[in-house]
Order: sequence, then C-alpha cells, then structure tokens
Amino acid sequence: MNSEQQYIELYEENSELICANSVQAMNDCRAKAFDTFRRLGFPSKKVERYKYIDVPALFEPNYGINLQRLDIPVSTKELFSCSVPKLSTQLYYVVNDGLLDAMPQAALPKRAIIGKFSKNIDFIGKYYNRLAAKEDDAITALNTMLAQDGLLIYVPKNTKIDKTIQVLNVLNADVDLMANRRVLIVMEEGSQLQLLFCDHAIKNRNFLTTQVVEVFVGANAHLDLYCLEETHTKNVRFSNLYIKQEADSVVNHNQITLHNGVTRNRTDLVFSGERAECQLNGCVIADKNQFVDNNTLIDHQVGRCTSHELYKYVLNDESVGAFAGRVLVREGAQQTTSQETNQNLCASHEARMFTQPMLEIYADDVKCSHGSTVGQLNDAALFYMRQRGIPEKEARLLLEHAFINEVIEKMDIIPLRDRLSHLVEMRFRGKLNVCEGCKLCK
Repeated sequence: MNSEQQYIELYEENSELICANSVQAMNDCRAKAFDTFRRLGFPSKKVERYKYIDVPALFEPNYGINLQRLDIPVSTKELFSCSVPKLSTQLYYVVNDGLLDAMPQAALPKRAIIGKFSKNIDFIGKYYNRLAAKEDDAITALNTMLAQDGLLIYVPKNTKIDKTIQVLNVLNADVDLMANRRVLIVMEEGSQLQLLFCDHAIKNRNFLTTQVVEVFVGANAHLDLYCLEETHTKNVRFSNLYIKQEADSVVNHNQITLHNGVTRNRTDLVFSGERAECQLNGCVIADKNQFVDNNTLIDHQVGRCTSHELYKYVLNDESVGAFAGRVLVREGAQQTTSQETNQNLCASHEARMFTQPMLEIYADDVKCSHGSTVGQLNDAALFYMRQRGIPEKEARLLLEHAFINEVIEKMDIIPLRDRLSHLVEMRFRGKLNVCEGCKLCK
C-alpha cells in the first residue's frame, strides 16, 4: 500500500464519523479536499516546493487518529504552567488537536473571541478555508479532509488585546498519534494582537502533526506572531501558514525551532492592499539527525508594499536544514521594496544545508534583493578568542549565539526576546536536548 492509500481508505471508511464530530463549515470543504488529495497524492521530491523532504516516507507509518473525539486524560501537572519572566500572557491549551476549555480564562475585550470552531459555528463559515483552499498542496488537502475542530481567534475593529495571547500546543498520548490542527485568525480593521504559539510533547511517543493556519489581517491592523517549537526527536510536524494582508497592515512573524525531529514549515503571505509591511524571521538550531525545512512565498499582488525576510540556521552533528524562499512581484506592483536573506552556519563537517532564495519580478519600479550564505565558524575568530584564554567550547558557543541573535533581536516583545536569548544559550550548551515540559518556565 502506498502512503496516501491508507488515508484515502481511512476517509472513505470514516467520512460519516468525521463529519458527525465536526461542524458544517468544515464538512462543506471535505469532499473537494478529498478529491484534491486523491488526485495529487503525497508530493515527491520532484515537486518544487517539496524537493528537500521525503513526504511519502514520513506519512507511511500507521498512526492512530482520534476520530471519535475522545477525551485524552491529562493532568494540570502535565499541562505545566508556562511563563516568561516580566511578560504577562493569557494562556490557552490545545491538547493534540482540540482546545481545552476546562482552564479558567480572563475576560477578553468586547466581541473578541478565542474559542473552538464548534462553539462559533456561524462565524467561521465566513472565513474558513478561504486562504487554504489550495488545489496544489496535498498536505493542506489532507488536513482539510481530516480536521474536526479548530481554534478561532477573532479581534474586532479598532480593538487591541493588551495581554499577549499564548497558545500551548501539547502532544499527549500513550500510543503513536496523528493530530490535525486547524487555526483561524481574523483581525478586523485597526486591531492589534500579539500571539505566541508554543509546541511541546509531554509523552515519548511517535507523533505526526499537520497544522493549517489561516490569518486575515485587516486594513491598518498589526499582528505580532511568534511560533516556537520545542518537541522531541520522535515528532514529525507539517505546518502550513497562510496570511492575507490588507492596506497599511503590519505583520511580524517569527518562526523559532529549538528542538524537533522532522519539521516542515510553509508560509504563504499575500499583500492585497497597498502600503502593507511584513517581516518574516526565522532561526533554527539543530543537531543529531534533526531536519528542518522552511519554505516561504511572499506574493506582492499590489504596489507600495514592503517585505523583509531573514532566516538563520545553526546546524551541528548530522542535522540537515533547508530553506526555499520565493518573492513574487506581480505586474503592476510598482514601488515594491523587498529584501530576502538566508544565512547558515554548519558547525560540523557532517551537517548539510540546502538553500534556494528566489526573486520573480514583473514590475520595473522596485527595490528588491536576495542572497544566501553557507559557512563554518570563523577560524580566525576562534583563534583570537582562544589566545585570550577562552576555552574552545565556550568560544564556539559565543560565536554561534552571536550569529543567531540577529534574528532574536528583531522581536518586539522584549521579555520574550530576553528569554529566548537565554534558551538559545542553553540549547547550545546541550541543556535542551529533550522536551521536559516548557523551557519557558522559570
């Protein structure tokens, strides 16, 4: 049986059960998503956006799926308190692929919503699957046909949520498990939100996660979105993020991979209104046999928009990294400004990095640049530091930390920036080799 056939048969045999435990807006999209998945199958390395990862092999194992939506027992101790010194956050827990609503929550501004799809049925029908309805991506199609609930975050017009919203995605099961998460973020005109996603695993099992996030950013809205992964080496994670920005909006997105198994992050961002700005930043620290693939597309559909992209990798042992970033400037998108940079440090001779920055421009009044580098630690700098009494191991750590810190310094939330800088140092010292609860804890 090929990899996709087991999922085709799973859906054919359980479609009624899947729909019975879901909501109409999600069910309305399943048949088309199933047809797309059956037509495409899992992408091979011949598919441009998946050329660095063996998708069929990762989906071949037989994972369990909680189609019955059974409650998986989890204690409050297992759901560890997660805090950043000097940063007040409002915490929400997603266990596998379902929002845990048993935790007490503080009051939100009037009309703002953070809750399950199933409790906001009328609302999600206006937005669900509008950005992610891609007929060229099998992972998104698979998620759309299997996901049964999701997390809705809605910020009304001219509303600011003062506290940072922190969502802990917790993987928890006594057996190997596949989780299919869905997230919908809607920010109306003039709204403001700081959002932190943290991915963790509290059981030492094989986990496979698909995640699809759709983000609508209205005119003059401002979103700071931080995504931190700190799972373990048995975790396989596919995350597809789709963002649409209206005029004068600002999005700062930061993707941080501190510890993982196999990770594939896709980010598609579309400018649909003029004078919008985005920053896409990412940092990766990998060792052992870990694999991290970041694939981005910034689509300048209209003029006078600005995009800045910076991804940095530090790879050790036999780890492998991949980055493919495409900036598309469409015809008529004049006065576009775009800068794309990918810098990579292979700290061992066995580490491997694949990098492919791309510019595709169909307008003539633009300021666009792109570039990438792959190198090793500077021998002269190491020698200089050792001559001044710094041990080689410590000198390497200081150079690696300084290299990755450029990304961290771009984060607007200062307490989070300081904490992540500390976590990065611990990671380089080998003190974050496994997920032992949330390392953001004091």
